[in-house]
Amino acid sequence: MAIQWYPGHMTQARKKAEETMEFMDIVIEVLDARVPEASHNPVINEMRLFRQRPNLKILNKSDLADPKATEAWLNYFNRQPNTKAVALSCKKPGEANKIPKLCLALAPHRGTHLKPLRMLIMGIPNVGKSTLMNALLNRRVAKVGDEPAVTKSQQRFDISETMSITDTPGMMWPKIQYESDGYMLAASHAIGRNAVIDEDVALFLANNILKTYPALINARYKLDTMKHEGGFLDVLKMDGVDLLEAIARRRSYKRHDGLYDMEKTAVAFLTDYRSGAIGRISLETPASRLLMTQAELPVVQEAQTEVEAEEKLDE
Repeated sequence: MAIQWYPGHMTQARKKAEETMEFMDIVIEVLDARVPEASHNPVINEMRLFRQRPNLKILNKSDLADPKATEAWLNYFNRQPNTKAVALSCKKPGEANKIPKLCLALAPHRGTHLKPLRMLIMGIPNVGKSTLMNALLNRRVAKVGDEPAVTKSQQRFDISETMSITDTPGMMWPKIQYESDGYMLAASHAIGRNAVIDEDVALFLANNILKTYPALINARYKLDTMKHEGGFLDVLKMDGVDLLEAIARRRSYKRHDGLYDMEKTAVAFLTDYRSGAIGRISLETPASRLLMTQAELPVVQEAQTEVEAEEKLDE
């Protein structure tokens, strides 16, 4: 089942961001380093390109992501025009201090008393924008929460006499194009829980991590997920369902009727991923992203055809 989440206040947030961007010099887009492209809002890109604003992409939560995958993403983004990408963790002291200097390099004509540098922070919910704001200003100015869409309105602050920064609410786009993007975002807690079924998201996540990081699963849950076949290849001997059931057994997650509590298991597994308890994990790389979009292209085209047909019927 495809996941979609677009709360009503985001329409107003988008309109306000479009108006504000006219007076900004640079767009700072905060991404989740574990899912950099899935957490990239195409609407932000459209607005930025329309205003011809340079872009600093921050791959936040890099301490939770696979370093090799993050390096590949930085190379990918840094090849894009008028764009600079950097990986950091806003929770680490001093990391956010790099940002003003990086922004000045993208907008060298700004940053004086006559022409202050005006920065706009954007991104989807729960990627760490508020944490970044607090770290930049070295004081608590933005509310930080573990649920998506905590920030509801824009806030402007002066970093110095020559720099200001405006924070915007987390903003999704009206329709998530690729089904797997919805699941990656839900797994990374960028989508409200009222729009997802935890067990479905945990199953998607379990299958993904089993394929890419089986050793981390083995170490975290004291399991043996691989079997030796033919003396040459190690292959998975369990799928996502098997993994979640194994976790439930090992942790004795049972309901009153004696059956394993798979809902509790799903939440625990998602929490382990989100907190980094399993290890440093990236759910996509530039290479896997290309394969995914090619595989899901027929589904996307079919959905677009259905939308076009509905629009014609409405005419």
